[in-house]
Amino acid sequence: MTKMILTSTGLASQNIINQFLKLINKPASKIKIVFVPTASRTEEELKYVEESKRELLDFEIEEKNIKTLNLDNPIKYTEIKDYDVLYVCGGNTFYLLKKVRESGFDKIIIEFVENNKLYFGVSAGSILVCQNIEIASPGDENDVNLRDLKGLNLVDVIVSPHYCEKERKDVEKFKKKSKIPVVTLTDSQALLVIDGKKEIIE
Repeated sequence: MTKMILTSTGLASQNIINQFLKLINKPASKIKIVFVPTASRTEEELKYVEESKRELLDFEIEEKNIKTLNLDNPIKYTEIKDYDVLYVCGGNTFYLLKKVRESGFDKIIIEFVENNKLYFGVSAGSILVCQNIEIASPGDENDVNLRDLKGLNLVDVIVSPHYCEKERKDVEKFKKKSKIPVVTLTDSQALLVIDGKKEIIE
């Protein structure tokens, strides 16, 4: 069973938290998380990473059960096989995809999901698992000159995080040219994907 929760800002509502716990089916103190902050490079982005980590700790997940991976070196699946959740933070989507490919972590993510583990994406981490990451522009600058914008193709829609009224025009324009359906998520929503079935959680 493939399980993903794709969000704009993380555990933003009680319903998202409930779904998170239900899918893992363990007490919070026993949950083991691989935490990937790689997409965040600026001071502001790193502030959100700290908020995400604090959210998990407030939620009674133990610090010793959170393994931080920065994707600076090649990763082997054996390093994360005993963990329950892969939590991929937000930041610059182009940089994230570049680092995921360079470290071979793209294959690790796919194997993790195929082994019935939970993938939890935040913003860039949510866009990453779509068929392509084009929607990240113009919000994220492609300052790593990434040409191949194919994502990990683990979900058959494009996720547009942080959706709000001022983004409506750009998103509608993108929808018209996209051959893949677009799902917009506000900062308090998440897309739940279980074995290809999709549901918006408020």
